[in-house]
Amino acid sequence: MTDTPCGILPVLIAPSSNEQELWPQLGSNVLLNCTLQMADSCTGNLTWLKDAKSAADLYKEQQSFWNGLNSSTRFLTSILNVTLATGEDYGNFTCHLQTVSASFTLHKTDKAGHIAAVLFALSVLTVLIVGTLLYIKCRLNMRLWYRDKYGEPELNDGRLFDAYVSFCPSNIDTKFTNFILKPHLENRYGYKLHLDERSLLPNTEPSAELLMNVSRCRRLIVVLSLAYLEQEWCQHSFRDGIFRLLELSHRPIFIVFENQYKELPAEVIQLLNSQRGTLKMLLWKADSVSPASDFWKEMRLALPRKIALTDGQGDPQIQRQDDKDPMLTVNSETADPDPDGDLGVRRSFYKAPPPRMAPVRHTADREHAADVDISDLGSRNYSARADYYCLVTEPDL
Repeated sequence: MTDTPCGILPVLIAPSSNEQELWPQLGSNVLLNCTLQMADSCTGNLTWLKDAKSAADLYKEQQSFWNGLNSSTRFLTSILNVTLATGEDYGNFTCHLQTVSASFTLHKTDKAGHIAAVLFALSVLTVLIVGTLLYIKCRLNMRLWYRDKYGEPELNDGRLFDAYVSFCPSNIDTKFTNFILKPHLENRYGYKLHLDERSLLPNTEPSAELLMNVSRCRRLIVVLSLAYLEQEWCQHSFRDGIFRLLELSHRPIFIVFENQYKELPAEVIQLLNSQRGTLKMLLWKADSVSPASDFWKEMRLALPRKIALTDGQGDPQIQRQDDKDPMLTVNSETADPDPDGDLGVRRSFYKAPPPRMAPVRHTADREHAADVDISDLGSRNYSARADYYCLVTEPDL
């Protein structure tokens, strides 16, 4: 052991480690405690340094001695009161006695910076909460706006109806389908529905008429009520019938009444929930009758996109014509590509022999036939249709 004036090397009691780092705020008071255990004969004084310079003249120090249970040992406690008035009061403070020392490092902390960080975090949290609430409240409106703005319309598919509606001819189902569902979708949004109250799958196999009717519709809507489930095919093979419907239509729509939902068989609810990715289930509630309810928004998302037509604009699937009958158009805006009529040749690809002329028939044989004026055949527009008319007289039939 190295000889020291105290005889025994002092032991550091506080702080717990030789190096301490603190982040006090500007304007606060910091008490730096340095406690040592040493021999009773040691008379050395503890000194404080700030950045390797004496701190006795800058800050107030309070030292105290007391004896332990063993009279041969004594304790020394020195407390340095540091008032952080300016930024120069921050730095490294060291308590030193002989070869034992402990250091305290006071770091500057920006109070305003913490407040700004807290405010920024709170603002971000507020924006996230408000955004989440708005999304939950307006998600259907946003999806409808995006679909109507950038979605692809289902045109030129040759189908006559937007949806095939299957329902049971009970009192409640018939009123709902004919007085709520059909008028709202057709009058408000312009959809065209095909209603069918007959059994959808009478023998668990689709009939030829059913296949034809469903093929004419872009979607399939089933009003799944308790009365609907009482049908024979639903009671015996509802699972097989669901998979048959999935084969007939892309993502069919099932409407379930809220007041009947708890009374539905457990296997039906389980089957519908397991097929949510391939079918759409809508719950009709008491407030769904409102035009702004989520029911109608989800229904529109499940149905094809409809194009809003401006005044005077016709169906985009049909080319506009000057007259109801394009075959009888005389003054068309577009020039007739065949001004000579059916007898003219639009383009000659090869040199053909002259056509054979039919023998001339005497007018005496056709005295009873009505006169037909064909002087305007050359001015008629035959380019709008492929199903040409045939002008004949009664004796030619």
